[in-house]
Amino acid sequence: MLADAAPGPSVLLLSRYERLGASSRLRFLAYLPALRAAGLRVTEAPLLDDEYLRALYTGRRIDRSRIAKAYARRLAALRSARRHDLVWLEKEALPWLPARVEAAAGLGAVPYVMDIDDAWFERYARHRLASVRALLGTKFATLARNARIVLAGNPYLADWAAGAGARDVRIQPTVVELGHYAALPVSERKPGDPATVGWIGSPSTAHYLAPIGGALARLGPAVRLRVVGAAGLDLPVPATFVPWREESEAEELARFDIGVMPLPDEPWERGKCGYKLIQYMAAARPVVASPVGVNTTLVQDGVNGFLAEGPEAWAQALGRLAADPDLRARMGAAGRRMVEERYNLAVATPPLVQALREAVRPAAP
Repeated sequence: MLADAAPGPSVLLLSRYERLGASSRLRFLAYLPALRAAGLRVTEAPLLDDEYLRALYTGRRIDRSRIAKAYARRLAALRSARRHDLVWLEKEALPWLPARVEAAAGLGAVPYVMDIDDAWFERYARHRLASVRALLGTKFATLARNARIVLAGNPYLADWAAGAGARDVRIQPTVVELGHYAALPVSERKPGDPATVGWIGSPSTAHYLAPIGGALARLGPAVRLRVVGAAGLDLPVPATFVPWREESEAEELARFDIGVMPLPDEPWERGKCGYKLIQYMAAARPVVASPVGVNTTLVQDGVNGFLAEGPEAWAQALGRLAADPDLRARMGAAGRRMVEERYNLAVATPPLVQALREAVRPAAP
């Protein structure tokens, strides 16, 4: 990490969530100790609290007064922007409100760095209601165009930002704190014991598992499925469901023999940053993934895992790994090396510090 430095720019962090929100935790909060050690003075102002996400993930009714209070806090934070040198923005400041409202509230009063880790622009641009498309369809493009720097989680998002007219676009992948993931050896299993196929995510993304249910069923007793972060899925195979907890995340990954990331080839999914693949590889586990978006960059087919499209390819890839512990070990080690070299916090922090410092400087004419 970076050595302590003299006090530097004051940064107002407008994250979407608190720590329970994966995007905020991984792309913002994880960096704070290193940023502060580097001299950046970061003030946190999340929009939505952890209780909001707990209610969302458990299907409880969202208290509208809680949302109203969240927006009031965010408006107050925007009004305070002039007291800082820079705004560090996760996605957008006020969801479901136009960019001009955010600007009137204070976004843009000082330079801002926009961070995007999913194809959020698709949510508005492809909304089923024409009124939403008309009002908000170009919102993200406007935000990107007005940002001093756009930090994109993958090349697909970077290309979109450049096409939207962003003046400075940089790729900032979503990474892990490598020390939290022990590179554990492949577990010793008796002949005939099933291999554990694992998936980690949230209730909102668990539906991606459905298309590989048939492939898992074809393998029968050769595999068992372990799902972390979701429950109650209707799958054609027996599965163990485990709640996600930050403190036990790495321990749960260590129980996997193979990590999976199935995705459909659709605009929203092409914008994903492949974080679960990076987690599996950090734990030295081989992966099987759909050839969609950044997955084709992260997965070196036949080296650290397999890319699979369709039930036959999924069954073949999973079956091959389930039957061969040595192959799992080789691929897992290759994935771990890639994470050590490119996808960990120590590697990703210096470019982020540089981007935030450069964003404060006067823009080039």
